Amino acid sequence: MKIVVHTDDAAQWQAALSDALPHANVMTSDAPADERKNADYLAVWKAPSHLLSEQTQLKGIINLGAGVDYLLNTPGLPRNVPIVKLRDAGMGDSMADYALYGVLHFYRSMDRYAQQQHDAAWQPHRLVEKSQWPVGVLGLGAIGGFVASALQQAGFPVLGWSRSPKQISGIRCFHGDDGLSDLLGQVQSLITILPDTNATKHIINAQRLAQLPKGASIINPGRGSLIDEQALLNALGSPDQPGHLRGALLDVFHEEPLPANNPLWQHPNVIVTPHMAAPTPLNAAIDQVIAYLQAFEAGEQVTTVDPDAGY
Repeated sequence: MKIVVHTDDAAQWQAALSDALPHANVMTSDAPADERKNADYLAVWKAPSHLLSEQTQLKGIINLGAGVDYLLNTPGLPRNVPIVKLRDAGMGDSMADYALYGVLHFYRSMDRYAQQQHDAAWQPHRLVEKSQWPVGVLGLGAIGGFVASALQQAGFPVLGWSRSPKQISGIRCFHGDDGLSDLLGQVQSLITILPDTNATKHIINAQRLAQLPKGASIINPGRGSLIDEQALLNALGSPDQPGHLRGALLDVFHEEPLPANNPLWQHPNVIVTPHMAAPTPLNAAIDQVIAYLQAFEAGEQVTTVDPDAGY
């Protein structure tokens, strides 16, 4: 079994897979082209087009992350080769930490206190009960559902949304366009953890931002395409003319790295982080990758990515 690995820390993945599968031939994509061709499996994150197009006998592709939009849009992706992706694999904890930090940042008025420190202003703000701070989570897959449950356990009322009906204990679940409108009108903080698909592109646009209560906040650790950035900037307003929204914590963007001239960098009510909310932890993910490989080899059924749906 030949496995080619492509990711930022490919050498660590190669070592871990070689230890777990001593009879496999595991190499990184830095191997010479004639050696890495004719692989049985690719284990990749943001694979280059040439690596995909040069393969002729793939049995499967393992996406080393939860988001598959980059892979599905890469020229040279072989057709009719099953694709699987990591499902949580330890990323849920990190994503939940990021989401909870974002909610607490606005709930405890840390944005206001940061500005007051700049102005040397001593002014406590009233603390409302957590029960009065409903949080919306868009996307209730493996990671989104985990995040929603973690926020609920932290004491916040959580409203979750997905395209099709779902049930999660302790979470008020909504679905469909009408359900999204109902959710948006009720939440103080909105967290977006949807995949990047044609159906989710700019799902948070000017119209839907206006449906949020005045003073609401946005937290996006999901995909940059989910939010219309210009509409978000318009909704945030400026120090001289505050907008409908209070602030945003953003980890993902339409273009990454975020260009230095993008106004999101300088907006006083925006926190920018460099796509770090939930890195894939090797130790937690390796078991899932090995299970996929063993299932492929045994001819067992696995849950594969639907390229048409985008996840």
